[in-house]
Formats: sequence, structure tokens, C-alpha cells
Amino acid sequence: MSLFLLAIIFRIFNIQFVEGDKYKKLATELTIKQDTIYANKGNVYASDGNLLATSMSKFTIRMDVVAVDSNVFEKNFVGLSKELSKMLGNSKEFYQNKLRTAKKRKNRYLLIARNVGYNDYLKMKEFPIFNLGVYKGGFISEHKTVRAHPIGKIAERTIGYDDFRGEAGIEGAFADFMQGENGLRWKQKIAKNQWKPISDVNEKEPIDGHDVITTIDVNIQDITHHALLRQLEFYEADHGCAVVMETATGEIKAISNLARTSEGKYFEKRNYAVWESHEPGSTFKLASLMAALDDKVIDTSTVVDTEKGRIFVHGSKVEDSQRGGYGKISAARVFEVSSNVGIVKLIQEHYDENPQKYYDKIEKYGFTKPIGFQIKGEGKPYVPNPKDKKNWNNISLEWMAWGYGISVTPMQTLTFYNAVANNGVMVKPRFVKELRRQDKTEKVFETEITNPKIASDETLKKIRKVMENVVRKGTANNIYSPNFSMAGKTGTAKKYIPRTKNSKGEWEGGYYSNERYVASFAGFFPADNPKFSCIVVIHDPDKNKGYYGAIVASPVFKEIAQKIYTTTPIDNQSVNAKTEFAAIDKEYKKYDKNLSKEHSQVPNVEGMSGMDAISLLENIGLKVKFSGVGKVETQSIKKGEKIVKGTTIILKLS
Repeated sequence: MSLFLLAIIFRIFNIQFVEGDKYKKLATELTIKQDTIYANKGNVYASDGNLLATSMSKFTIRMDVVAVDSNVFEKNFVGLSKELSKMLGNSKEFYQNKLRTAKKRKNRYLLIARNVGYNDYLKMKEFPIFNLGVYKGGFISEHKTVRAHPIGKIAERTIGYDDFRGEAGIEGAFADFMQGENGLRWKQKIAKNQWKPISDVNEKEPIDGHDVITTIDVNIQDITHHALLRQLEFYEADHGCAVVMETATGEIKAISNLARTSEGKYFEKRNYAVWESHEPGSTFKLASLMAALDDKVIDTSTVVDTEKGRIFVHGSKVEDSQRGGYGKISAARVFEVSSNVGIVKLIQEHYDENPQKYYDKIEKYGFTKPIGFQIKGEGKPYVPNPKDKKNWNNISLEWMAWGYGISVTPMQTLTFYNAVANNGVMVKPRFVKELRRQDKTEKVFETEITNPKIASDETLKKIRKVMENVVRKGTANNIYSPNFSMAGKTGTAKKYIPRTKNSKGEWEGGYYSNERYVASFAGFFPADNPKFSCIVVIHDPDKNKGYYGAIVASPVFKEIAQKIYTTTPIDNQSVNAKTEFAAIDKEYKKYDKNLSKEHSQVPNVEGMSGMDAISLLENIGLKVKFSGVGKVETQSIKKGEKIVKGTTIILKLS
């Protein structure tokens, strides 16, 4: 027995004095831990300073009811219940019962509310009992940050993300730059394996990440998004994209990518403009015509016989959309009416003996390799090379001439068209203007010239003229306006159905569909001194409603151009500050005059896009406040009421 007592005494002495520090440390580690406070990522801004993406603080509020003195609790829990009821919505009695039950059960981690915003969090800290702090008031707050997009889902794929889904868009490309420096705080273990902060003060405060300033213009983005959306909805198309580029700089001012859900709604599923490589169809005829003109093997007046609108090349049919063809027409007219037979015969006649010469031109125009964006997911182009005997065949040249047998992205096509608008100077499209650290510019992305001259001035002059004539008297004459000039090219391509095995193991596909099409339009405006280039591509429109580029895609281009004319001061960009384009100035004044003339009463803007409604109401003298994003759901001043200049109208968007 004595030996047993001696052993116990020795063990106690050993634990207390020999191994004491070890066990104290172990006890501390089991009851106290260091917790990471994650820093907010940097913001993403539009070129005009509007927020496109930001980190918002959200708080989970809990209460350690045991920490509150019983007398303090009894005197103040009714007041606390009243304040919680006002903020969170449940009745005062609901919170009284909840708090009393928690006190009775000695709950040290009572959930009060989740996803509380920063302003409400500050208010809650001043509520009765809570205003006594962590130790006396039992106030527990757990902070997290969530990514928010103030303008909603617009341009979501281009803005991108850097989270559990991976890295995409601008946020993915600049993830390292946008990450901040995490902070630290100590937490103490309480009942039921739960932890609460030891103090209101953090050991180390987090430092927010750095900001990215994009090239996106919120007004042009809104115009582009809604113009594309309306057309996709009407034609019940599978998906589509629309992009607006500033001609001189290559800055992407707007980019919209929308795909259809099984319920018929549209959302930003993929960045089709950057990612999707497909056969362009007739928009590629611009490259074929330019190559032949620049090599001086033809002129715009060169006559070609389109025969009866149908020819066969080594057994494969080339056919015009107009039955019977166009007869003998000039090369310029071939382009204006988009004759497939005409462009194929021109290229075949002058490059059949030396297809490499034609390929070299296409390579010069930037179609044979990716553009090289910082954002991930760029599609790979495919253009067969005559030197590659494996992929080159006896119809490769002729099929390339009218945009088949090749695969390029909408951004590549737009970059080429923009070079034509920019006097032959090809600039790299860019989504980011600069990077900032705490309002200090750290890096500016300048305009990058990838090809100083894609063609001679003589060729460019001719090309731009026939592109303008496409709108004036060609396949896109349905969008012609005498008030502002546009130039471009329509495109209609049959979709190729790949050869695959079905569920029965039988081969299917391997042909061009007569039911599925890609409609497109690419061009620039104003035609005589371009400021913006634009491309619209729409996949799988309902054939019964229409599928040609002229009726499906070109109206989107026109709406975008027209609204930019009337809402963006293009003419003010000239160096001498004089009105450079009389047509634009006339259209804008007409627009402004009509607004003031026609609206002595408040118009109905419900159902309109937010940006359109705000522009309209401000132009007729009203002040506008709004909440939400998207289309106007309600307006505070009803339709038909007399306009009082300076009155504030409140719009609710959804």
C-alpha cells in the first residue's frame, strides 16, 4: 500500500513539475486555436468606375447566453427581442421565447441570424445586451466574404471567377494579383466542440486584394446584352454571342454570351466569343476577297459568271441561296449579295495552282493561331495548310473560300474586321485597362499592335466600300439607315453534324444539316470613320422563324449601333471637339428633341431594360433612383402623370 501511495505521489510530482509545461501546452492547444480571417479579393471595375465584381462581408451572429449575467438578461432580453424582431422579421414573442429557452438550457452558441450584411452587423452590435461585447453580452460574430456582381449576370463569364469551380475569365486570369493577405484571430473552445472568438480585436487584420480595371463600358454592355437576348428569345436559338470592340484601341467595350436552358431562359453558360471555334460561313468571304484584291489577281470590277447558282467541285456541290444564281456579276457584287459560287470561282481560278499563297494571306490575317488572351479557355482555330498533305484535299481551297472546312472563333473574326476598320492596323483585343493597388496604378495595358498593315490602302478602301454596300444594297439592306452609316457582312453557315456512334452502336452524322444553322453579322460603324467594330453570332435559331444572318443576326448589330449612337458621344471623341459626323449629330439631336416633345407625361417603362429606362427618364428631366438589376418591374410615378422637372422617380429592377 505504501509503495502504491509513493507511486501516486511520484506521478503527481512528475506531471506538475517535470512535465508540467508539456501538459499546459497540450491543454492550451485543445482549448485555444488560431483562426484564419480570409481577406477580401480585389474588386473588378468597368472602365467608367462601375463595380462589376466585389467581395461583400457577411456575418453569422450567435449568442453565448451563459456569458450574460442573469440580472442583465432579465432587464434587457425584451428590448433585445424587440430590436431583433424589427431587423429580422419574426415577432418579438418569438425571440423572447427563443432567448428564454436558450438561457434555461445554458446554450453557449445560439444561432441568431445568418448572412447578415455589414451595416446590419454594426447595428446589431449596439442592440441591448449585445452592446456589452463578447464576455458580458455574449455577442458572437463569424465573418465570411462572398463574391457579388452588382450589375447581375451580365458579362458573368468574362468577369469570371476563382473558386471551387476553378479559374475563369478576368478573375481567374488575375487571381494572384487580386488575392489579399489573410488575417488571424484567436478562438476559444466552448461547449459541444464549438469555438468562439476570444476578443473583438483580431491578432492580425486582413489586407484586401488589389483591383482590376476592365475595358467594359456598362452602358454599351447593357445595350449589347439586351439586344442579343431579345433576338435569342424570339428565334428560340440555342446560344449566341455579341461583342463590341473599340476600333483604335482593341478595348472590348461589351461582350455577351447567352445559352438557352431547358425552360427556355437564357444565361451566361460559356464564353462563346472566346471559346467556341466553328465554321464561320460567309463572314469569311471578306478574307478571300481581300486576299485576291491585295494580290492584284482581281479587281472589284472583275466579272465572274455565277452560272445558274450551282456548281460542283470534284463532285461536291456549291450553291447560292438565290435560285438560278445571279448570272454574270462583278467581284464587288459577288460580295454584296454573298454569292457562294462567285467567291469559290474567283479563288479557284487564281489560287488553284498555288494554294499556299492563299493560305499565307489567311495566316497574315490572324486566323491560323489563337489570339493569346490572358483569360483561359480560348478556342483553337483550324485552317488546313497545303503543306499538310494529311489534312489538305482537292476541295480544301474552294471550301475555305466561302468559310467552310475551317474553324475560327468569333473573336478572331472580329479582330480581322476591326483591322479593316482601323486602316489595316490589327490590334489585339483586350479586356483589362490597368491594375491598381490601393488606388495607385501599378500596371497599364497599352494597345498592342499584332500586325501593322494587313493590306494596302488601295485594297482597304475598296473593301470598306463593298462592306458599306452590303448594308446599302446587299444582303443586309434590311438594316440600312439614312441617319447613320454601317458596314459589314452577313454570314449563314450550315452546321456540320459529326460522325458518331449511337446507343445501338450504329454510325450517325458526318454531314451538313439542312435544319441547323449559324447566323452571323460582323462589321463596324460609322462606316466612313469607324469607332466601333461588332460581331453577332447566333447558333441554332428556329428554322421556321428564320435562319439567315441578314434577318437573325444583323438586326442585333443595328440595335447595338443605333443605341450607341444615341447614348454615347461618339462625335465628341474628335481632337478638335467639332462635330465630325453630321449624321450622328443630327440623329442624337432628333432623339433628344423627340424625347422632350413627346413626353409631357411620364412614360411607361415597366418591362424595359434598366439602362434604357434610366436613360429615357433622365433625358426628359426626371431624377432616377433604382434598386436591383435587369428589367424594370415597377415605377413609383405611374404612366400618364404630368412630368415635373427634377422630380425623383424610383424604379425597382428584377
